[in-house]
Amino acid sequence: MIARPAITQQIEAALSRSRVVALVGPRQSGKTTLARQFVAPDSVSYFDLEDPLSLARLDEPMTALHDLRGLVVIDEVQRRPDLYPILRVLADRDPLPARFLILGSAAPQFLRQPSESLAGRLETIMISGFSLSEVGVQAHTTHWLRGGFPPSFLAATDADSLAWRQAFIQTLLEHDLPLPGVGAAPAMLRRFWTMLAHYHGQVWKAAELARSLDMSETTARRYLDMLEGVFLVRILRPWHANLMKRQVKAPKVYFRDTGLLHTLLGIRSEKDLLTHPRYGASWEGCG
Repeated sequence: MIARPAITQQIEAALSRSRVVALVGPRQSGKTTLARQFVAPDSVSYFDLEDPLSLARLDEPMTALHDLRGLVVIDEVQRRPDLYPILRVLADRDPLPARFLILGSAAPQFLRQPSESLAGRLETIMISGFSLSEVGVQAHTTHWLRGGFPPSFLAATDADSLAWRQAFIQTLLEHDLPLPGVGAAPAMLRRFWTMLAHYHGQVWKAAELARSLDMSETTARRYLDMLEGVFLVRILRPWHANLMKRQVKAPKVYFRDTGLLHTLLGIRSEKDLLTHPRYGASWEGCG
């Protein structure tokens, strides 16, 4: 296990001043491990909404949560959006008997719903996988090749790391990325995501990619927004010195995790990385 003192201190500070703290980020980025430093998973104050027992305890959420004291953790809270109004009521009590740390895989609906229901009560902390400062500069090459997701970085071998990333991508494509209203098949999402990898560090040209995939520009932009919403890519918007100019400048696209980038680019080893034509772009986005 790698200590993450900076994020831990950020969570502690947020809990000291806010009634509800949301820790959000992509799946497998370490949110649950961080939360368990504050509340033990076998505590009555810990709810994992992927656990049937926790779901059963929350059949009557007000009854289950009302009498708890101290810190209450609710993991994968986006699975129960009906909890947000209840959390608002519980967070408004005075004196306040309990604060709430809610965890969720970063998704547009997760970020929007609690922001609307818990306005003025919620502080959000966004995390990714291990950063270079957490793993140390001596592990830079491994971190660059494998990325920062803990199971990928800590794998016994590069082959094991690659196998985990391939399975992770497949799970995302089949279960997490087809969001309501998007209507994208996993095969098309994989093609889009793979082609997007070749734009890493480059100017985003929706029309060019849309023509290659025989889709509309609107659909291409919607797919990109979806990947940004689940914290898989970062969009670097252009800086405009003159707001009155009519010229429209395109943003740049960066993958948040170089391990996923390399998997989609077919990079399997350090040798593959050092000889790949996207070597420079990958270096630009690592760290």
